[in-house]
Amino acid sequence: MEKIKMTTPLVEMDGDEMTRVLWQMIKDELILPFVDLKTEYYDLGLLNRNKTQDKVTFDSAYATKKYGVAVKCATITPNRQRMEEYPELTEMWKSPNGTIRAILDGTVFRAPIIINNIKPVVKNWKKPITIARHAYGDVYKSVDLKTEEAGECIMTFKGVSGKETTISVQKVDGPAVFQGAHNKEDSIRSFAKACFSYAIDTKQDLWFSTKDTISKVYDGEFKKVFEEEFENYKDEFEKLGITYFYTLIDDAVARVIRSEGGYIWACKNYDGDVMSDMVSTAFGSLAMMTSVLVAPDGTTEYEAAHGTVTRHYYRYLKGEETSTNPMATIFAWTGAFRKRGELDNLPDLVDYANKLEKACIDTLEDGIMTKDLTGLVEDKSSVRAVNSREFMLEIRQRLEKML
Repeated sequence: MEKIKMTTPLVEMDGDEMTRVLWQMIKDELILPFVDLKTEYYDLGLLNRNKTQDKVTFDSAYATKKYGVAVKCATITPNRQRMEEYPELTEMWKSPNGTIRAILDGTVFRAPIIINNIKPVVKNWKKPITIARHAYGDVYKSVDLKTEEAGECIMTFKGVSGKETTISVQKVDGPAVFQGAHNKEDSIRSFAKACFSYAIDTKQDLWFSTKDTISKVYDGEFKKVFEEEFENYKDEFEKLGITYFYTLIDDAVARVIRSEGGYIWACKNYDGDVMSDMVSTAFGSLAMMTSVLVAPDGTTEYEAAHGTVTRHYYRYLKGEETSTNPMATIFAWTGAFRKRGELDNLPDLVDYANKLEKACIDTLEDGIMTKDLTGLVEDKSSVRAVNSREFMLEIRQRLEKML
């Protein structure tokens, strides 16, 4: 068959470890045979980020602003253990996701990929739960301080006007650790607008949760901004018959567990990080969670919600067979292709993305899956565990028939 044409490049952000291996495998087996692929490539692997002093991460984010659509592989955010694993690192580089999110000023929407032969752990969940995660600030932009003696930590804000505001964080009687986090009102407002717009686009109820009873100023600002912005969307919500409500995050967790699903749950940055893993695992597997970053101007960046699968990567380096689930990474590519096709009026590219997703779902519902999923199927006699390459070849076989 003639390859499907593209007119505008995708921004392609390569990553680390096992997901980097899968990235190339997906391109070789499921993309390049069918699509005349056009990408602007950026290597966000840890060693290249170190080599470029992380400039490559910033460049990839600005390229995403330019072209409007990006697809990203999972990447390493180094901690002390990683500094030991990679002795050539000159710095404990920040999260590339955090950097990209800050530049794009986007909101992350994460939703599980649901298949008929795997039932959620929460038995009453019948529809997907989409996590809307604020993508700026909180602990991801915080500063930390460790002290060794008794004393007092003071926080001071110096305005450009010259006015200063100072508060005491805490007096301590011995060694302690302190953390300073922040957020910006315009980022919170962008987050609120993105959530309300996404709820309208997908015709889903929107829940929002923080802990403003404890964090009265910080979380209270989130609550206030959401209430203000909702006034601009209220009429549209009523026309569609969808609702918005705010509740404390502990109450939200209880409501989520008792619900049937089918709504958007908006969370602050860290809360969304944690809750998206909980939701995806309860639906089946973290490898079955899609993630898209949506900026206020419509710029989108698609990625998998999981990490680099380090344990499998070390087995792969030893030449051992791995059965790593590529579903979320494949769906990152399909999401990007669909968006690119819609923006460039390329129905063949949109059709290819839809058919590749269907080929993936059909493969799983035929009982052919990676080992992380086999234990989740109730009828074990109906499944066959395969390695990653075998899984992709099964998908390719079904995709070729559809195309």
